[in-house]
Amino acid sequence: MSKLTVRARLLASSMICGAAMTASPALAQTAGEEISEVVVTGTRIPSPNLESVSPVTAVSAAEIKATGVTRVEDMINSLPQAFAAQGSSVSNGSTGTATISLRGLGPTRTQVLIDGRRLMPGTPNTTGANLAADINFIPSALIERVDVLTGGASAVYGADAVGGVVNFIMSRRFEGVRVDAQYGIYQHDNGSSIADVVSASAAKAASPEFFRLPKDNVRDGESSQVTLVIGVNSPDGKGNVTAYAGYRHVEPILQGNRDFSSCTLNSGDTFAAAGCGGSGTAFPARFGNYVVDITGPGNTFRTRDASRDVFNFGPENYYQRPDDRYVLGAFAEYELTDWATAYADVMFMDDQSTFQIAAGGVFAGSFNVNCANPFLSAQQRGLLGVFQGAAGETCANTTNPNAMFRGTIARRNVEGGGRQGAMQHQQYRYVVGVRGDLGDNWNYDFAMQYGRVSFNQVQTGFFRTQAINNALNVVNVNGVPTCKSVIDQTDLACVPYNIMQLGGVTPEALAYLETPSTTMGNLFERVVNFSLGGDLTEYGVKTPWATDGVGVSIGAEYRRETMDFSSDFISSSGQLNGSGGAAPPVNGSFDVYEMFAETRIPLVQDVAFAKNLTMELAFRYSDYSTIGTTETYKIAGDWEPIDGLRIRGGYNRAVRAPHVLELFSPQNVVLDGTQDPCAGLSANDPLVARCAQAFGLTTAQVLAIEANSANQYNGLNGGNPDLDPETADTYTVGFVYQPSFLPGFNLSVDYFDIKVKDFISGIGADTIITRCVDTLDPFYCNLVQRDADNSLYLSNQGFVRNTTLNTGSLATTGFDINVGYRTDLENFGLGNSGGLSFNFVGTYLDTLKVQPLPGEDAFDCAGYFGNICSVSGGLSAPNPEWRHKARVTWTTPLEYGDWFKDFSLSLQWRHFSKVTLDAYSKDPGLNNPGLQYASDKTLKARDYFDLTASWTMRDNINFRAGVNNLFDKDPPLTGSSNCPTGPCNGNTWAQMYDAFGRYLFVGATMDF
Repeated sequence: MSKLTVRARLLASSMICGAAMTASPALAQTAGEEISEVVVTGTRIPSPNLESVSPVTAVSAAEIKATGVTRVEDMINSLPQAFAAQGSSVSNGSTGTATISLRGLGPTRTQVLIDGRRLMPGTPNTTGANLAADINFIPSALIERVDVLTGGASAVYGADAVGGVVNFIMSRRFEGVRVDAQYGIYQHDNGSSIADVVSASAAKAASPEFFRLPKDNVRDGESSQVTLVIGVNSPDGKGNVTAYAGYRHVEPILQGNRDFSSCTLNSGDTFAAAGCGGSGTAFPARFGNYVVDITGPGNTFRTRDASRDVFNFGPENYYQRPDDRYVLGAFAEYELTDWATAYADVMFMDDQSTFQIAAGGVFAGSFNVNCANPFLSAQQRGLLGVFQGAAGETCANTTNPNAMFRGTIARRNVEGGGRQGAMQHQQYRYVVGVRGDLGDNWNYDFAMQYGRVSFNQVQTGFFRTQAINNALNVVNVNGVPTCKSVIDQTDLACVPYNIMQLGGVTPEALAYLETPSTTMGNLFERVVNFSLGGDLTEYGVKTPWATDGVGVSIGAEYRRETMDFSSDFISSSGQLNGSGGAAPPVNGSFDVYEMFAETRIPLVQDVAFAKNLTMELAFRYSDYSTIGTTETYKIAGDWEPIDGLRIRGGYNRAVRAPHVLELFSPQNVVLDGTQDPCAGLSANDPLVARCAQAFGLTTAQVLAIEANSANQYNGLNGGNPDLDPETADTYTVGFVYQPSFLPGFNLSVDYFDIKVKDFISGIGADTIITRCVDTLDPFYCNLVQRDADNSLYLSNQGFVRNTTLNTGSLATTGFDINVGYRTDLENFGLGNSGGLSFNFVGTYLDTLKVQPLPGEDAFDCAGYFGNICSVSGGLSAPNPEWRHKARVTWTTPLEYGDWFKDFSLSLQWRHFSKVTLDAYSKDPGLNNPGLQYASDKTLKARDYFDLTASWTMRDNINFRAGVNNLFDKDPPLTGSSNCPTGPCNGNTWAQMYDAFGRYLFVGATMDF
């Protein structure tokens, strides 16, 4: 008799009996086999079956291949429980990683595991300020199954599991040689109504050459991946080594290649009426209220028209970032004795990705130009007022030889092309350990784990702020325009920058101004873990009403995380103009000692109305070097009153300690908010009086506040060493139904209720300034600091203070529904027609409540998106009330010798319900008439259909081909007023909706 022991240590509590939503069939058990000591995701206790207390969605390798993804993030984001986070469709604000946000609670509250062991944080990059695991590290061809548990699991796996756990089960003990290869490409037919908007805007624009439409039919974004797997068993059959190597290449997609993203849409009554917007940092150059006249003779100014003199920055932005990823690794184990098996994991990744945003230049801010600048014409001097001069004094009539114009100067560097950041992550993960059975009832596992991430980024295409000032202050030296900094020897390399006339910019000036900058960092994680599990049945530790005894697991763990981040002087001092702010150094670490224990107690078994009644308990005690001690625990129950029906429920207390960035990031001014409600107002707007009262301004001062046409303003962000830990209470209750009269069918419905208190986050810049203007509350208004021009974006002296705090809470409730059915069609009298399987997983989001501060009323973001509901706390995407994915697969009897057999055809349906702009909510915490635009009011529901076919040739080659987004459905669009930079990209939320068109793919798995 063989004995099979599986210690997967998966992730969240309990797989649904029958593996609801698992795409692969359950394995048959033959007579004489004994299945014992199966450890289920979400618990470390040996269990005699696959029933569990907490709901888990499982995705098999077959399902992953059917989706045609080369990026694991695309597969995870298709699950209704997962909300969009960092990924390949984020360019401005990208960290170069792919992260997971379960339930919308944020990536740092989702724990990622590989075979039940933690995956280290993915980057020391301080952009986005979250240390979450990078699932680019996971080789998709090696995934055997993915288990997703949503809800607290901190007592079992540690602090990060507030929102849930994603456990990647890797293929081990492989024997032979396998090559897996795949190629994919996007195809899209342009022709949306936005094309007319772009054409109309081009006709009105001062520089129509920047408003171009793409060709009607585009093919781009090619991706390819190849993975080699080699497995060898030891001669004595006691060991195995499975090694892999893989390469993935992804080509970029520009926003300019889709008509609906070829300009940045304004918000208004309709997109057609509002037209295209853009940036006030435009071409040609702006000086105060004037711009260089491209139609006039020589060096002349004309009055600036804010609606026409904008730069269409969208087309140059990457919609999909290019990427090259190399992975290499091996899993090894060897049975040393009957009670000890040694094992080791070695995993490596080198990932290189590049973000690209629009061309740099002189970004709108306060700069100086000396009146003696020889590039200025007489007409231009006559229009430029002298800084601190007498009333009416201009550069033309001043007698002061050192007189200068000071005001808003801006110009787009159209000669230099887009700004780029080439990001490289090298990640290493090592695990060594020994495990074994101590007799028939006990097992142990001891492991040491080391993870390291090295990050390097080189940014190009940016100007240096001090160089701009030097290059604009020019004097005539014997007929030669010369920088004043050369004369006074403060910067001998300076080259004059002539933006007062067309064609005046020289390559030498660009070489001086364009300043590459580097940032780098390292992150280390060390873990030592020991656990001991046992079945106490033979010791008589059981209840009188149960046949199975109590199961227990106890253990201890030590973990240390260290991070350092630094940048060169240009970035750390904030001199990189147009980069969004300085990148100061960060250094910090913490360690934690933990003890944990679990018990599974069968209370009643095999009696009337209680075929099984089981209780689970867990407790974890943690001692952090940063915040002191915390305690997490869970209590859960599972009741099977009759065959085929299980009722389950549980309560989890989760505690999350703040990570290094939340604790130690220096305070720093960066681009943070979306729209200043006091900027760009007309005289009859009722907000003028409110803004004047809120900030102590006159009516004239309010009316003079200039709006940023790119919808951005500054925030003061940073960490807080005095943070307290978050606490979360998670409740789940549901049932699993597998009726005997319908073999192959299973249904589960589970309710979830998660509330995170003392939520670690900023309040949100838009929330702060909106609350200030609406309520005149001094608490909020004192967090807004305006600069000398009363602006929040023209200089670093204007910002909204949005540092990291223990804010109020983030809470969510809803229902998960899983349905699975598998049958042979001959059961319906259809003869030998093959088999049919159906899988469905859907999530109804009942509430998603954000409480900005303790004691305040929470606002509900379920069914909403916008500057509050897609930015506050951990939120980073629209929040539809209903999402689902359903797949039906027909396995046909078609067979043509060895060259064509095992043919299957699969159709998947992905659905997102409509989402409404949060400013239209009746909730007083969200309602904002000033941001209510009919063009943005609703992101309409979207349905995507994916078709996949697979077949086998000669038993060892499996082919697959498919089309995702079969009908080339465009994404729902929103205008710039409600499209936060970063998560919203190209007028939509590209990490959530299919933004690129049809995805066509072919692949093959070859075994030798």
